[in-house]
Order: sequence, then C-alpha cells, then structure tokens
Amino acid sequence: MTAATEPLTKPIKAAPIGGGGNAGRDRFSWGRGLKYLALLFFLLIVLIPVYVLIVTSFKGTGDASPVRAWNLPLSWTMENWKEAWTSLSPAIWRTVQMVVPAALISSLLGSMNGFVLARWRFKGADIVFTLILFGMFIPYQAVMIPLLKLMQSAHIPNGIPSLIILHVIYGLPITTLIFRNYYMSIPNELIEAARVDGAGMLRTYASVVLPISIPSFVVVLIWQFTSAWNDFLFAVFFSSSQNGPVTLALNNLANGALLQNYGVSMAGALLASLPTLLVYALLGKYFIGGLMSGSVKG
Repeated sequence: MTAATEPLTKPIKAAPIGGGGNAGRDRFSWGRGLKYLALLFFLLIVLIPVYVLIVTSFKGTGDASPVRAWNLPLSWTMENWKEAWTSLSPAIWRTVQMVVPAALISSLLGSMNGFVLARWRFKGADIVFTLILFGMFIPYQAVMIPLLKLMQSAHIPNGIPSLIILHVIYGLPITTLIFRNYYMSIPNELIEAARVDGAGMLRTYASVVLPISIPSFVVVLIWQFTSAWNDFLFAVFFSSSQNGPVTLALNNLANGALLQNYGVSMAGALLASLPTLLVYALLGKYFIGGLMSGSVKG
C-alpha cells in the first residue's frame, strides 16, 4: 500500500470503562480476598473441635484434662485407641451388619416406589405419595412407645433385626422422594420406546430405568448409610449394650471413661465416625452430582 492510499487516521482504542483495568483488578482481588478470608474463618471454626478431638485422643491419663485441652500431648500414646477399639470393635461390626442391608433394601424399595409414582400413574397416586412423605414429618419420639409395643407383639427380636426393619421403614419417605424426582426427569421417549417393544412395568424398570439410576442410588445409599450409622434414638429403645450399634456402645464408653481419661472417649468418637467420614471423602462428589441430577427435567 502506497503512502497515497494509506488512511490519514488510525483507529483509536476505547479506554476501559470504570477507571481503567487496574482499578477493576484491584476491586476483584479485594473481593476474592475477603471471600477467602470468610471461608478460612468458618473453616477454622469447624476444625477447632476436630483438633481438640484428635490431640486429646493421643494424651495419657494425667495429660488429658480440660485445662490442657489446647496443648499438644506431653507424650504421644496409642493406648487410648487400643482401649477404644477393644470396647467398640464388636459394636462396629454389628453396625455394619445393620446399615448395609438397611441401606440397600430401603434404596431398592424407594426406587420402585419412585418409578411407579413418577411414570405409572394410577388413581390416587398423588394421595399415596403425600401419605408416604407424611412419614418424614412425624417425630420419632411421638411414636416410639407404640412402635416398641408393636415390635414386641410381632415377636421381632431386639438388636440388629429390629433396627434393620425400622431403618428400612423410616427410610422409605426420603428414598421415594429422591427417586421420584429423578425419574420425573427421564425423557418420556425412553418409557414409550419400552412400551412399544412390549415391555411391561417390571421389564421397563429392570431393563431401562434401573441401569440409569446409579446417580440416585449413590445419593440414597450415602444418606441411608450415614443416617442408620449415626442413629441413637432407635438404638436406645430397641437394643442394648450387648447387641446394639456403635452409637450406644460409644455412649457407654464415654460414661465409663469420662471420669478417668478423656482420651479414650475422644479416640472412641473418632473410631465411630471414621466410616461415615470415609464414605463422604470417597463418594462426596458423586453425592452432590446425583442430588442435582434430578433437579432439572431433561
């Protein structure tokens, strides 16, 4: 291009709005810094009790006291963990025997209920769904005595069998709700295609719906596992220290060791909470993803 054909003026770049890029970056940095400070503050509030719990579990008898709760152990010891494991290991195994079948059975039944209520509509389906959800809002304390009399009249033995049945029954409302919401998001074309191929309700559920229900199964299994593992009220009424879950054994351990050694109680609390912590650590991201998978209709 010759000098005669060159443009007489060059395009002028517009100045950034808002006082320049540096000011915008400064505001952005300040906002992000305040956000991280707030998150760090709340994280410290959550972790302070955990710190005291862990540190005290490694202290000896004379070292574990409220006065030295914030201090590191004078001498680190594993005796508290050994004593807590000796006391709680039978109850931990009984709790595993309880929560695994309770979580699996309630999840499977909730999946069936959710599929029928979401995709195979019948007269009075909304009323049935409302009545199922009504079970979520009944306080356990209000029905505990009649429920105890009912279990006794049915000759169901106390301990793990009673607790499995109770956790399955009381887990059905939340599992049904989660699965129904998830199945409402499934495209109608899948169900219609199965019907065209001649599949009935059970075949459609087993061959089409069940294989794509993994996200919701992860959610309800984690929910039911942690709910049954951490339950204490049912354990008090329907079991004893000889045949009850770990929460009841932990309560007995704390009452017996509290006046002698806080470290044993702290180690026992960590042992009792370790399975649920591991479940959330390993499956936490799948829990959030599965919980949100049915929130938007596909």
